[in-house]
Amino acid sequence: MNVENCPRCDRIFAKGIRDICPRCYQDIEQEYEICVKYLREYKQATMQELSEETGVSVSQITKFLREGRISMKNAPNMSYPCDACGLPIREGNLCIPCRSRLVKDINHLKEDNRRKELQNESQAGNQVYRAVDRFRERE
Repeated sequence: MNVENCPRCDRIFAKGIRDICPRCYQDIEQEYEICVKYLREYKQATMQELSEETGVSVSQITKFLREGRISMKNAPNMSYPCDACGLPIREGNLCIPCRSRLVKDINHLKEDNRRKELQNESQAGNQVYRAVDRFRERE
């Protein structure tokens, strides 16, 4: 049995299915219920309003949204920050400009790696050729 400290409250617990202790899990479930109940009444609420009115942290509400536990369909003003730049988004982890920049950077890295491989192959071929030439010159 794995025994660990809870990352939220630092209590020791037997780690099983969850990464947090049972007491913290219950606290999170209560926070979730409070958020859902509030959003049923105030569908136009923003992240800040929800946090201020319920006492649930913005980071915990963001986790609920990312996990899909709080529906974005029923909360049109709800958004959370992009992981890279902090712009408000409604799905995923990155906004469209950051996603595009990431794809562009990955493509540049792939192209750079291809160029390096081709350069290494051509250098390796030249080295073999030179070694053969040196051998012929000695004869």
